[in-house]
Amino acid sequence: MLHIRIINTSSKAKAVQVVYYHNRKRIIFKHIGSAHTTEELDKLKIIAQDVIDNHIPILPFNEEVKANNLLYLDKSEFLGVYYSFFHQTIRQLLLDMGFSSIQKELLLDLVVIRIFEPASKLRSIELLEEYFGIIHRRQNFYDSVDHWLSLKSTVEKLSTEFAHNRYSFNFDLLFYDVTTLYFETFKEDHLRQKGYSKDNKSQQPQILLALMVTKEGFPIAYDIFSGNTFEGHTMIPVINKFIDKHSVKDFTIVADAAMISMNNIKDLIKNELSYIVGARLGNLPMELIDQIYENLSKEDGAKIRLKTVYGWLICDYSYTRYRKDKYEMNKQIEKAKEAIESSSKRKRLKFTKAKNEKLTLNEELIEKTEKLLGIKGYFSNLDETLASNKTIIERYHDLYKIEQAFRISKSDLQIRPIYHFKEQPIYLHVLICFIALAISKHIELITGYSKKKFITESKKITDARIINKITQKELRIRTKLHPLMSEMLLKLNLSH
Repeated sequence: MLHIRIINTSSKAKAVQVVYYHNRKRIIFKHIGSAHTTEELDKLKIIAQDVIDNHIPILPFNEEVKANNLLYLDKSEFLGVYYSFFHQTIRQLLLDMGFSSIQKELLLDLVVIRIFEPASKLRSIELLEEYFGIIHRRQNFYDSVDHWLSLKSTVEKLSTEFAHNRYSFNFDLLFYDVTTLYFETFKEDHLRQKGYSKDNKSQQPQILLALMVTKEGFPIAYDIFSGNTFEGHTMIPVINKFIDKHSVKDFTIVADAAMISMNNIKDLIKNELSYIVGARLGNLPMELIDQIYENLSKEDGAKIRLKTVYGWLICDYSYTRYRKDKYEMNKQIEKAKEAIESSSKRKRLKFTKAKNEKLTLNEELIEKTEKLLGIKGYFSNLDETLASNKTIIERYHDLYKIEQAFRISKSDLQIRPIYHFKEQPIYLHVLICFIALAISKHIELITGYSKKKFITESKKITDARIINKITQKELRIRTKLHPLMSEMLLKLNLSH
């Protein structure tokens, strides 16, 4: 049986204890506290009696009792909150997707914090402790960089295997595109070079990031090139590397018009690869443009297929596109006429040309543009028996999914600007962002909600941290799951 015991201390206070007797020996079950006034002593007695009343008597006495979870406002302190729910959820997804097999705890936690709140690597280590109570030594990061860089191939393999198992990816169709990532510096080296910038940062050095995704937009491979590399020169090396790695046979690559060139077409055909790429119709010879104009019906949805040196040219007509193209053309022609009339020395406009140091209207270009209004083109070497015109157009339009992947990387994961100056941290930064992109894309595909929405809802589930000053133990109380998060977890096949 438990008893309240009050003793005098050397500091002339009165200590309140809960004790019991076992084999004629007095054993302190719980030290409640020390009181210096009658009021404090009365409060401690009430707490002590509460401990006794809430104790579940088991013989011999067990100190792991219900009393450990009792909280008294004047004997407790609120320490803040952790977002452990989010960390546990993402780590479970990393496990389910196979990434936990790389067994690099700090690397995986850096992926988690990259999704939650992107920051520098050292700041991320601080945020891991601040948000999740997870402590990593900074030195572990510096010591691990070299070993982590060798994981690129493993990470791509795990991502590809997951795409195959979860999204039925069978290597027959891949979407390819590149983007630029700039640096907050003006200093160049052999990797960080100035080039054509898709971020409008032409004065700052950059790297070129090539990405391959499935038809759902799930990332499976990537590569990095120096910033002055022409994007059309990246496709064949990346594709060949992927084919060799996975022993792929039947394969179709979908890419935008920037990837098309005679050399690329020859290499694709040489390697017996199928392709669907956008066509820049304005660059075609006038004879072919006339052929398109004469043979393609100007009915909404009309299609035509012509043989060219780049393979089959599939064109379709859209009345909505026609109106948009005509509006833009007329607006540019008006600007050109104004520039000519004012003898403006401003930069030459689209429908102007220089003649004897004077600007004139480019009638040939206007004629060509008029004939192509409302028409969009696609090159492919797939015969109509293998892929209809409609199928080729639909597959090309799925290319927007890789643009979504880049948008997630650039805005949500803040993959750029890059603040690293050495090659190893740059490669590691992209590796972490690639894994984070795979997790983020999987969440969006399965739940039907954006990554931002998932994070917002996850932040509503916090662990309140309260310390019991009597026991000096920290108690955590988690917010109840709300219906939307329960729905997301169910779709992700997770439970909490």
